[in-house]
Amino acid sequence: MGYRIARGGFPARSKLTHGQPVPKLPTPMTTANKVTILRILLVPFFVVEVLYYVNTANELHRLLALVTFAVAAICDGVDGYIARHYNQKSELGAILDPLADKLLLVSGVVVLSFDHAPQLDGIPLWLTGTIIGRDVVLALGLIVIYMTVGKVKVVPRMIGKCATVLQMAAVLWILLKWPGAVLVYLVWGAAICTGVSGVWYVFDGMKQLGSHPASSPTVEQGKP
Repeated sequence: MGYRIARGGFPARSKLTHGQPVPKLPTPMTTANKVTILRILLVPFFVVEVLYYVNTANELHRLLALVTFAVAAICDGVDGYIARHYNQKSELGAILDPLADKLLLVSGVVVLSFDHAPQLDGIPLWLTGTIIGRDVVLALGLIVIYMTVGKVKVVPRMIGKCATVLQMAAVLWILLKWPGAVLVYLVWGAAICTGVSGVWYVFDGMKQLGSHPASSPTVEQGKP
């Protein structure tokens, strides 16, 4: 109980005495966060392989880009499953997961927005502008809410998940070189879901700001 027997039979105080806090050992990074970091590291490799394919028309580079994007997209579901079912949700994961999503999607959409004919079809510039514009508006809104309220509560919406899935499907469709007629529907579906989800998230942000006292009119002292 806090003592040990020293040489000579006299009790000696142990290093771990009562009332002293036990030092916490460093907690290793969760598996979910490691998977998320892997997704981020795959992004530059994907971009390089697409550019190499466009310049060389070597099918190996297209296949590598396709596999890299598919693995990164699958890992998006894997790290979420691990975090939910194995109690590995963390503050770092809450930051890295959406960052990995944006890096993968934005890089894929932007790199395929240029004219890569005849090797690959392209994503319309107006869709690229819609995706990037929404993300910029939401990022600015998050900064304003955090500076005003002190914390940000993001509620995932199904329409936002649909937008992500359709954007990924459009990128994969182009890399697979499948018929362009279906790509038109994927592009329009991604655009509609992206726009609607952006408006929805803006309304959610306005509710958070509206419920905070900082959004109320200030009353000067001495005036009714």
